[in-house]
Amino acid sequence: MTETLLAGTTTPATRRRRTTKAEPTGADRIPKPSQGWYRDKVTGEKYRRVTTILSQGSTKGDVLSIWAANLVAETAMANLPRLVAASMHPGQRAEMYDWLRRAPLRKRDERADVGSAVHRVIEAHVLGQPLPAELLRDDEMAPYLANFLQFVEDWQVTFEASEMVVGNREHGYAGTLDYLLRSPLIAAHFGTPANKVFLGDTKTGGELDVKGVYPEAALQMAAYRRAEVAWLRDGSTVPMPATHDHGVVLHLRPEGYRLIPIACGDDVFAQFRITQQAAEWVSGLSKTVVGEALALPTVPEGRAA
Repeated sequence: MTETLLAGTTTPATRRRRTTKAEPTGADRIPKPSQGWYRDKVTGEKYRRVTTILSQGSTKGDVLSIWAANLVAETAMANLPRLVAASMHPGQRAEMYDWLRRAPLRKRDERADVGSAVHRVIEAHVLGQPLPAELLRDDEMAPYLANFLQFVEDWQVTFEASEMVVGNREHGYAGTLDYLLRSPLIAAHFGTPANKVFLGDTKTGGELDVKGVYPEAALQMAAYRRAEVAWLRDGSTVPMPATHDHGVVLHLRPEGYRLIPIACGDDVFAQFRITQQAAEWVSGLSKTVVGEALALPTVPEGRAA
């Protein structure tokens, strides 16, 4: 194991006060997401998180705002008697107001819990590991697992990687792709050799007969496809494997699944770069361009204007 001196001045006094820090090894070398960034613990480089870029730079926020407004309205209409009764008492009114405005956050967290559990199920299957015991006992997860396994069987899927962190040093971004897969049936659909590798992603939102896959999925896949480096589970790095210019999103729901083709070629990557620039504007320069209101200069008394 190597050791690296912490940064500091080089005077004798400060050299005596220097401490050492062990370089990360094994899986600890894999960058982890934190507050919208991935940080490479070995090089110290920071990469903007792809999902953060999309949330700041794309129009998905408008879609989410409309969804949140509709959900609050639906919740209010479904609970009118409670709302009316609470409105007669100041304490209850404040409590019900807070409960109502937080309806989108509750639904978001609920979906996030389901999505996280589904990803754990898929990862265990891909790696050939036992399914987490708590998920096996969860009746809510059973149909997701059954439909995922049905997808694997129907499309003759084999997996190359799962939950792999990838990054692009030139453009300063990183993310965690869901999986890389091979499928002779998917390959045949695109007229490519049966052993071609495809990017895959899983979405669990919406309903099976309602749109649950949005265009931002293409931007996300294009960013992953054009990554330069991938971190393996032992912490080592390899070049990002070559993949087809189309990926697939598995729209997985308790009542079944849909497999949605997603274009993620160079033309889509060019749009991701524009989105990245828009995100940089939102998170950076946009915060500094509007100054304080100007005040008229004070004219000394008795001096002509």
